[in-house]
Amino acid sequence: MANMQTAIETVEGIKNGDISCEELLSQIYDRIEQSQLNCFITLNKDDAIAQAIEVDKRIAEEDYSQKKLLGVPIAIKDSITTKGIQTTCASNILTGYVPPYDATVIAALKREGAIIIGKTNMDEFSMGTSTETSYYGATKNPYDLSRVPGGSSGGSAAAISADETVLALGSDTGGSIRCPASFCGIVGLKSTYGLVSRHGLIAYANSLEQIGPMASNVTDTALLLEVLAIKDERDSTQAKLNNNASTNYSCSWLHDRDGRGDFKGMKIGIPKEFIEGVSPEVEKAVWGAIHKFEELGATYVEFSMQNMKYALASYYIIAMSEASSNLARFDGLRYGLRLEKDEDWHTTFSRIRGEGFGEEVKRRIILGTYALSAGYYGKYYLKALKLRTLIKAEFDTALKTYDMLAMPTMPFTAFKLGERIKDPLSLYLADVNTVPINLAGVPSISVPCGFSNGLPIGLQLVGKLFDEDKVLWAAFGYEQAIV
Repeated sequence: MANMQTAIETVEGIKNGDISCEELLSQIYDRIEQSQLNCFITLNKDDAIAQAIEVDKRIAEEDYSQKKLLGVPIAIKDSITTKGIQTTCASNILTGYVPPYDATVIAALKREGAIIIGKTNMDEFSMGTSTETSYYGATKNPYDLSRVPGGSSGGSAAAISADETVLALGSDTGGSIRCPASFCGIVGLKSTYGLVSRHGLIAYANSLEQIGPMASNVTDTALLLEVLAIKDERDSTQAKLNNNASTNYSCSWLHDRDGRGDFKGMKIGIPKEFIEGVSPEVEKAVWGAIHKFEELGATYVEFSMQNMKYALASYYIIAMSEASSNLARFDGLRYGLRLEKDEDWHTTFSRIRGEGFGEEVKRRIILGTYALSAGYYGKYYLKALKLRTLIKAEFDTALKTYDMLAMPTMPFTAFKLGERIKDPLSLYLADVNTVPINLAGVPSISVPCGFSNGLPIGLQLVGKLFDEDKVLWAAFGYEQAIV
């Protein structure tokens, strides 16, 4: 759906004088202000326009013009801290909270000249699959205003799809980048756990979530990942990378290829469990994509992953347990929501959290607390961790046999607003194809592979740990082959 110039085209246009950064930002804000989608919680208009003016003035300076994302508008999911810009996690409990520091990824974006245009709408504290749990109202799907954009990074995906930004950041705990990418017809990457710094990401489930790039195409996704994947000593969960600078994910193959992939010798694994139960339209589109890889020289084999039937239960027990612990810090006493009248500490603490958190967040905190409680820790949480180990081992084995795994991103296209929000279990079941990848920690990208009744369908490609370059290469080759 996106018709705006790509990030690479934007940088080139600004550098050679074909694009005025100020005019570009003004056009984007006009579009946002007229939009019915509700993609943004907070706009950074005055500061962004001032930065755009500076870009236009300083473009002749050689050092300045070498920035990789010079003048590129980018939208930031509202769970990533931004100095001087309100950050709410789409929750009432953080209304008015303005962080005093930038997340590591935000500092990296600023160093490379990107312009933050605002903070995007999301499911409250990233807990959801539809961006309907936001305190600031639901975001709508650009392809059909009666449908959800996916979640939890729905605002970021919808903004790209509707040309309300060029690039966006999301975070992915159990599919929160890939789900909205699929529903909104864009590209979204969940990188290997530990590749991108989590410093400054307001935690939901520490052992699962990753900040990741979202864009209209694979090339821009690779460029954005290149900026994000830098070493950060402040993040204890980051892998011990050898590089002090970013890896060259947007390398020459993205620019020098003749527009067709060459996948001779590539062996693709198709896990049966990820195909079973999806809608006929999604299954048809995904098999069409797999056969396109076959036409380009790849071979595929269907196989079974026996432990996948436990993945959803394992994921939700772990995620809710970590959420219970992480969200204990939000009490309204130091920042965020504060009641007019204080009573004793216990009463005030309970009232602030009761009024500040939405229903889905409360549900997950309660379930997580229960799973961690005495007498149930071994029965639920410890067992979920053991299953996670088995699931990870199964992915590791499969990825030693196959170069890539391919499957649907979501089992169906975007559903109607209000259709599933009253039935939490049906929302949890929607994540069946995305959460196993987070449990395994491996990289996964969602790329558009077709439509059903005018709604986008996503293909998910999964690679080995820290094999983002190959995942991007495969996604790019497929993208070019279907243009």
